[in-house]
Amino acid sequence: MLQKKKKRLAKPIGVFAFMFYRSVSQLAKKLHLSQAEIERLEPIVDRFPMQIPSYYLNLIDPDDPNDPIRKMAVPSFSEADKDGSFDTSGEHLHTVLPGLQHKYAQTALILSTSKCAMYCRHCFRKRLVGSSDDEIAENFAAIIHYIREHTEISNVLISGGDSFLNSNTTILRYLNALTRIDHLDFIRFGTRTPVTYPRRINENPQLLDILREQNQRKQIYIVTQFNHPNEITKLSVKAIKNLRNAGMVVKNQTVLLKGVNDDPETMGTLLKRLTRIGCLPYYIFQCRPVQGVKGGFQVPLYEGLSIVEGAKAMQNGHGKHLHYCMSHPTGKIEL
Repeated sequence: MLQKKKKRLAKPIGVFAFMFYRSVSQLAKKLHLSQAEIERLEPIVDRFPMQIPSYYLNLIDPDDPNDPIRKMAVPSFSEADKDGSFDTSGEHLHTVLPGLQHKYAQTALILSTSKCAMYCRHCFRKRLVGSSDDEIAENFAAIIHYIREHTEISNVLISGGDSFLNSNTTILRYLNALTRIDHLDFIRFGTRTPVTYPRRINENPQLLDILREQNQRKQIYIVTQFNHPNEITKLSVKAIKNLRNAGMVVKNQTVLLKGVNDDPETMGTLLKRLTRIGCLPYYIFQCRPVQGVKGGFQVPLYEGLSIVEGAKAMQNGHGKHLHYCMSHPTGKIEL
């Protein structure tokens, strides 16, 4: 059910606000971890790296082991479960160049980085994010040439990792090239920084200036991922507002996650609040059966359908404009 707790925001200035937690021992005091828990979790972090911005860590209730924010950020013993696959939607089959996927005729997807501000424990790219650059874009010129030559491509999704973990210079380089390709209708950035690391947007006027200027050539969409109402804070709302004021269309892709948003009240409240702040509900994704994710986060499909329909019943017309989808090697399947 919806967690009703006081939101604790990171300090807006100072060293603490810029801190990242990367080891279990760093979390021990904050989250009251025992020595036995530390020892059991360390091998998991060795396999699937951990990184949590202090801002996001401060949203966790340290006295609640079932806190939904904690489940998304802090390693758990369920990640040791090896059931599942590392590539559940056939990304490897549709890779045409290192870092460039062309699965759908109209869409090119660029894996621009393997880094994120926070490494979500439910990540469907656990094989890659935070640990490997093997599938990351290597040859910028070759990627741009491929997109220019394939006129069926109408949009490009710059993803990762988190596309906003690229430098402003790299983001500008992509946009300078892509916005000049006539057959592209729009550009998308996949980023969770409005949710996990809003200072990347709120304290970076140069980034907003780049987006505002480039948006004059092609419409730019920002696709983010709020999964729980507790993630909607004053700072995350400010980040969404700053992006919208720069001309961005902002949409949200929620992942249905066991123990986080797997009841109609929580999901419905999330959708209502997203609509209120102008972050348009777009997809609710069935959590993928990824190794290290499947056992801890997957909700059975028949339960998922009931949850989504119950959440949609709480919405007005704008909040109902979303699709409950499952990724598959052949494409997205609407449920």
